[in-house]
Amino acid sequence: MLRKITFKGSPLTLVGRVLKIGAIAPDFKVTAQDLKEVSLSEFKDKVKIITSFPSLDTPVCDLQVKEFNKRALEVSDEVVIVGISKDLPFAQQRFCESFEIKNIKVLSDYKTSSFGINYGLLIKELNLLARAVIILDKNNVVRYIQIVEELTTPPNYQDVLSRLEEITKNPALAVKEELPSHCKPCEGGISALAKDKVDRLLAMHRGWLLVEDKKIVKEFKFKDFVEAKYFLDLISIIAEEQGHHPNFSLIYNKLKVTLATHAAGGLTENDFIMAKIIDGLGGEE
Repeated sequence: MLRKITFKGSPLTLVGRVLKIGAIAPDFKVTAQDLKEVSLSEFKDKVKIITSFPSLDTPVCDLQVKEFNKRALEVSDEVVIVGISKDLPFAQQRFCESFEIKNIKVLSDYKTSSFGINYGLLIKELNLLARAVIILDKNNVVRYIQIVEELTTPPNYQDVLSRLEEITKNPALAVKEELPSHCKPCEGGISALAKDKVDRLLAMHRGWLLVEDKKIVKEFKFKDFVEAKYFLDLISIIAEEQGHHPNFSLIYNKLKVTLATHAAGGLTENDFIMAKIIDGLGGEE
């Protein structure tokens, strides 16, 4: 996935999880114009076109929303189009009412940047979303990714619709992943993994060390304290959504992350799911 874009030629950095075609898309939490929380599950059993943009107050973003609103009339009822930015819900509501945007759902990522982080579209230097179009099928499998390299350039709408036509012919791919994409609740009892399963999963997670057969640990090094703290903040947002919280040790430019499942008295799949997510936040694939 593209990790660099430009704004009027100046480089910008994308942060967040590495999204891959053919993988199950992560969930996210955004805010509707009535201030209610919306997640990916709201669009169950639909093919989803998700288009992100920096701000409705810019001409290219203004046109992007209007164009998708118009193009929505060309797609089937099995398809939903969702626009996401970090504009406040009040501004989004005012824009949609002013220009009669009724065919797409415009949502806000202003609270925690959940969508931006989960989809690797958060612009580090601006704290805004990159301009992109993602297509997820009915099973939330990622089928298409378009990240616009220059922020002032509009998306390639025709490419989106051409790919959508192909996807709707087979709108529900089945994907089997080694690990689930989301941590499982620990309530009701959970058992620690057997040693052979731990060893097999650990071999898939580069740089993580097994400690006392009960926890896995990895240290990340950055150029300074601010960078290390920024990475910790990214992890904390995803960890809260996953309901699985690491232990952190932050000493200047070094962040040590420790994962274990206390309810199980050892390691569970949840720890390796979080390890994979954390590595993705760091740009590792």
